Amino acid sequence: MKNLLVLITCFTFAACGNMQKNTATGNELITEISVPETVKAGNPVPLKFTVRNPASKELKFCKWHTPFEGFMAMFLDITDTSGAHVQYRGAMAKRIMPPPEEAYIKVPAGDSVSVEIDLLKGYQLTAPGKYKIVYQAGGMSGLTKVNETFLNLVY
Repeated sequence: MKNLLVLITCFTFAACGNMQKNTATGNELITEISVPETVKAGNPVPLKFTVRNPASKELKFCKWHTPFEGFMAMFLDITDTSGAHVQYRGAMAKRIMPPPEEAYIKVPAGDSVSVEIDLLKGYQLTAPGKYKIVYQAGGMSGLTKVNETFLNLVY
């Protein structure tokens, strides 16, 4: 039973990730996250999530555990200056494996795709302060080259 669980876990993380990278040529999708530098507490906190394809051929990634599917999983790690984690309050979807073809987003060569979401709809961002935002779900989506960003929530 333990071996079966290990096998299923390995397959889960490999199923989406292998579609994003072409290691033979070094082609890799690049993901950028950004938020406004300062947001007034209680106002929407828009996060822009952009996936760029610098390669000369189309690449794709699994949209599961990314903002492209909304808050269906905890894909961000948001911490305040003391290192305390901001509580996630969105859904936690269970998945069938392997992902169906419609779970992938194609990014044409030299192009990008973007989506914007309001962090208040998935995270308990209520207290003024400075926050660090890191994308943490690369194992499912396959998006590994992601920057981190910072937010200043003010009164």
